[in-house]
Amino acid sequence: MNDFKKTTKVESSNKRNASIVKLLGACIFICLVFCAGFFVRGNTDLLNAMGLSSLDVDTEVNPGLTVSGDTYDSLSARVAEMEGILKKSSMDDYDLGQVTAKVLSSYAEGTGDSFLKYYDETSYRAYLASTKNPEAGIGVLFGENDGKCFASDVFEDSSAAAAGIETGDYVQSIDGVSKPSWSIPEVLDALSRSEGESVYVTWSRPSQKQGESGTTFSTTLTFSSSSQENVTWSVHDGVCTIDIKQITSDTAATVSSAITDSSSQGAQAFILDLRDVPGGYLTQAVGIASLFIPSGVVAQIETVNGISTRSADGDSITTAPLVVITNGRTAGCAEVLVAALQESGRAEIVGEKTQGKGSVQAMQPLSFGGAIRYTAAFYLTPSGRQIDGNGISPNVETSNVSMQESVAFDSARSQIS
Repeated sequence: MNDFKKTTKVESSNKRNASIVKLLGACIFICLVFCAGFFVRGNTDLLNAMGLSSLDVDTEVNPGLTVSGDTYDSLSARVAEMEGILKKSSMDDYDLGQVTAKVLSSYAEGTGDSFLKYYDETSYRAYLASTKNPEAGIGVLFGENDGKCFASDVFEDSSAAAAGIETGDYVQSIDGVSKPSWSIPEVLDALSRSEGESVYVTWSRPSQKQGESGTTFSTTLTFSSSSQENVTWSVHDGVCTIDIKQITSDTAATVSSAITDSSSQGAQAFILDLRDVPGGYLTQAVGIASLFIPSGVVAQIETVNGISTRSADGDSITTAPLVVITNGRTAGCAEVLVAALQESGRAEIVGEKTQGKGSVQAMQPLSFGGAIRYTAAFYLTPSGRQIDGNGISPNVETSNVSMQESVAFDSARSQIS
């Protein structure tokens, strides 16, 4: 009996030892396979000989890895990696032009710059043509607010005026093409027509100033030649009112002539009407300010390289009293002019707070065709206040159009000695 028990214990011990040996053997095998995997994975020649592909992505397929430093804080590196992988391994193909347009447009939408737009080669070419050949139009001067195009002025006796378009109406669609927001270049592209041709435009009229909602209406407009004067003036009871539509390449000289000519007709005070002026040339805004301000800083310009200044050129031609009228669509370099005249103490400002569009957009052609428009600078007042998003507040605030004109006239008239 005792011999039987001893035999049983020996057999159990042998079985247990055999199990342990098998377990150890399995562990050793797994370790060997694991290590061999690393060896084989890095051995491209061996994998190719075995008819397998390397699991590593080489730097040619993954060009993002060739960029020094942390590659993945670069958008171009991320796109390059994806393009490299698809180019080598994808079964699909793509149109480079279409993908470029979609990628760059999405990129623009993903930034904080509401004015950033990508224009493909066709759109950019049309834009250039429209700016060089403005012989015919629908009778609307366009402005832009937060990347959205609106009518900043409607010319008398034009197709737009006959259709009932008013200042402040936003472009919603052109010839059935709708967009969440139309920029000025996009509108100019779409409205590049010859005299006698027509266009179907849908407009949105906000129920509140600069609002999104309101009434929507459509118009069929005919293109015709326009001889609308950019600067007009008149003298009444010793006060000359100078009305500016837009600050163009010769506006300073035109305003200078208006001051000189009206003074010879008895003008002793001036009103500068800048309502609905969408902006224009900074050099001309500085030039207009210089007609009234003898010296000093007129504006500051902030770019990625720092802040620079623009000063009066010392060619002031009048010391007569001056009042400026503004509204919520006085924008861009017109706001620079308002700020310069206000901060220098040269003029009283009457009306509404200006739009607060104190940014400068640049159009940069791209080497592969097309262009991008982006915000390249910000306007600051002479004292350094930010105009963009803030605007310029008037000294006397009133939103009533007739009241603005009467208050401005009374103020100018009362200052005549």
